[in-house]
Amino acid sequence: MADRIQKIVTKLPDLKSVTDVWKVADRSLARGDAAFLADLGIALAGAYGSDAGRIWQYRSVFDYLLRLLATTSGPGNVAQALRLVSSAGAADGKLDRYAASLLASSQPAKELAVAFTGHATEELRACLVHELVLRGAGVMETPGIAGWAMSPHWRHHPLGWLPLALSDVEGQPDLPSYGARGGSHSMPYDPSAGSKVRGDAGAHVPSAEETTTEAAAKGIGAAVANWAEESNGRIEARVFDLAAPLEAESVPSMLLGLGLECLKGAGKKTALSVAACPPDQAWRVLFAAASTGGAYNSGIRGAYGRLAAWQSLASLSGIAEGDPVEEVEARARECAWYGFGAETKWFERVAWDIGLAAVSPERRRLAMLAATDTD
Repeated sequence: MADRIQKIVTKLPDLKSVTDVWKVADRSLARGDAAFLADLGIALAGAYGSDAGRIWQYRSVFDYLLRLLATTSGPGNVAQALRLVSSAGAADGKLDRYAASLLASSQPAKELAVAFTGHATEELRACLVHELVLRGAGVMETPGIAGWAMSPHWRHHPLGWLPLALSDVEGQPDLPSYGARGGSHSMPYDPSAGSKVRGDAGAHVPSAEETTTEAAAKGIGAAVANWAEESNGRIEARVFDLAAPLEAESVPSMLLGLGLECLKGAGKKTALSVAACPPDQAWRVLFAAASTGGAYNSGIRGAYGRLAAWQSLASLSGIAEGDPVEEVEARARECAWYGFGAETKWFERVAWDIGLAAVSPERRRLAMLAATDTD
């Protein structure tokens, strides 16, 4: 077997197509030889090291091996997938996040318990816990996972802030589906497509003072930060204190009067669309944007997408960083939420456009997030 693997490793960079290598992996797994797939992937990673990312044949074969192991049921497949990931893990944690999403999408929780006793980093375990939570798995009732998930040793981890069960606001999140040869996921929903808010030209629009801080802008934009960092995205995240309570019918005029970059040119010739948007819909928009990414990236996957969605929801609601998620949810339910959009030059109007505004319970604070991306 070692000679067979070495032959593949040596010839790989010269191949015009890697489908024959895929077929070798298919046949091996069909015979129950999951170890061959992990051995091949590990050998490839060892042979090409830091150059691996520049060799498309390597990227294609390694991804296929991991997908095949992670998404196919069978004895030993999960253990070999974990072995492959732990032997070729990237320092930035992206492979751990990706592997956790693949595994949780296709394998039952009881089969994944091996990750908490065998080959797996703490990062992969943390991601796997929350990928399972997103899929409604009872991690606190699953032997092998419950002990690790409820232990205090990982509470310093960023994901340790999140609850170990889905909240009402999260509902049933839209999650990707995977197979050995590809996958699919939903696009961020347009929050301005809901029940329209009719603006009243005669309604009182209070004066506003911008109070945006760097921390607030970062928190509000957490869910879409990957659009700007890894794709062509633009983000506008701002906070305003209002001199008087803001009524629902005044929200369109208020948004137009704040001097927002994303709405420059909207008004008389370019219509502004504003719709009531419940907090659970706002969370779904934020989660989709964070977890699946923009035009040229794949997002930060489910576990960190869940974290980023809650961070954005918290900052839009006016909750201090680090306060319990339960308090964020309670505050978010007290706020009035709106989706907005306009065909301005700022919005790309391709497939990735978000406009969200949250008005505080006392109606004296408005926070907004706009994001756009294009291919």
